[in-house]
Amino acid sequence: MEQRRPWSRAPEVDSRSVVLLSVVWVLLAPTAAGMPQFSTFHSENRDWTFNHLTVHRGTGAVYVGAINRVYKLTGNLTIQVAHKTGPEEDNKSCYPPLIVQPCSEVLTLTNNVNKLLIIDYSENRLLACGSLYQGVCKLLRLDDLFILVEPSHKKEHYLSSVNKTGTMYGVIVRSEGEDGKLFIGTAVDGKQDYFPTLSSRKLPRDPESSAMLDYELHSDFVSSLIKIPSDTLALVSHFDIFYIYGFASGGFVYFLTVQPETPEGVAINSAGDLFYTSRIVRLCKDDPKFHSYVSLPFGCTRAGVEYRLLQAAYLAKPGDSLAQAFNITSQDDVLFAIFSKGQKQYHHPPDDSALCAFPIRAINLQIKERLQSCYQGEGNLELNW
Repeated sequence: MEQRRPWSRAPEVDSRSVVLLSVVWVLLAPTAAGMPQFSTFHSENRDWTFNHLTVHRGTGAVYVGAINRVYKLTGNLTIQVAHKTGPEEDNKSCYPPLIVQPCSEVLTLTNNVNKLLIIDYSENRLLACGSLYQGVCKLLRLDDLFILVEPSHKKEHYLSSVNKTGTMYGVIVRSEGEDGKLFIGTAVDGKQDYFPTLSSRKLPRDPESSAMLDYELHSDFVSSLIKIPSDTLALVSHFDIFYIYGFASGGFVYFLTVQPETPEGVAINSAGDLFYTSRIVRLCKDDPKFHSYVSLPFGCTRAGVEYRLLQAAYLAKPGDSLAQAFNITSQDDVLFAIFSKGQKQYHHPPDDSALCAFPIRAINLQIKERLQSCYQGEGNLELNW
C-alpha cells in the first residue's frame, strides 16, 4: 500500500498575492508621473474566453489561445493578428472527423476550445491544438499565424475531443541537429480506445513531413503511449487524468496531474463520490518505450492542513535567498505549485489555497528513493490505475 506523505511544507502565503487570469489580461506600465497605466485586450466576443497565454522569450510577442481564435499581440497588448479556429460544424461522435470523411451524425455549430499553445523556438512556429474534429492541431508561423500544416488524416492526429481547458499539456524536446519530440498528456473523457492519455510524438523540422505527430515508436508490441485500461473505467466510471502542467529539466520530462483515486476492489459510479489526488509523473527524454515512467503523490501541508488539489504550477530559477534556503544554486530548477485544500471538489475548489515550492533536485531524490524501495521488494512502479 502506497503511503501518503507531504513532500514539502508550504511557506506562509498572503492570499492577496495570488492573482488569477480572467477573460481580460491587464498590462501595467509606469507613466511619466509614476502612476501605472493599464492596457487591456478583449476578444471580439466576450463568451470566447482566453485559455492559454505564452510570451516569446526573445521578441516579447504575446500569443493567446482562446475559444475560436489564436491571437498575436505586442508587449503592450496591441493586436497584430487574429487567427480564426472556429466555430465550425462538428459532432464529437464523428470519428474520424468529418474533415476526413462524411459523418452521419447531426452536425451543429461548435466552438473550438484552445487546449494547447506551445512555441517551437527552433523552427519559429506555434503549435495550437483545439477541441474540434477530435482534437486536431495546427502549426502556425510565428510572424503572421499563417497555417504551415494542419495534420488530420491519421488517427495519431486526433489528440482528444475533450472541450475543457486545463485538461491537456505538452512539452517539446529537441536535441541539437535532430527533429523534435512532443510529449503530450490529455484527458480522454472515457474514449481510451481512441486516445492515449500520455504519448510522445514526432515533431519534424519539415512541416510537410508525413511523419508529423506520428507516435515516436509504434508497433504491435510496443508504442510510445499509455492508455487508461478499460478495467479502471469499469471500476471508476468517471475516471480521467487532467494534465495541469509539464516541463523538461535535465534528462527528464515531467507532468503534473490531477486524477481520481482508484480504491482497490471498490466500484465508484458517481462523480460526487470521487476523491482526487495530485501526482507528478517523470519520464526519460530518450525513452520511447516509456519504461522509465514513474509517478508519485504530489502535495504539501501547512499548519497541519493538507493541500492536494493542484491548480497551477510554474518552473523557474530561484533567487539568491530562496536558493540559500533550499541549499541549492541559483541555476537549479524550482517548481512552484498552487494547491487547494481537500480532495473532493476538484472542479469547484475551495478558496483556501497554498503556494508551495519544490526543488527539482528534491523531487528526483524522492523518485530515487521510490525506485530503490521497489528494487528491494517494497512497493512497485506499476501504474496505480
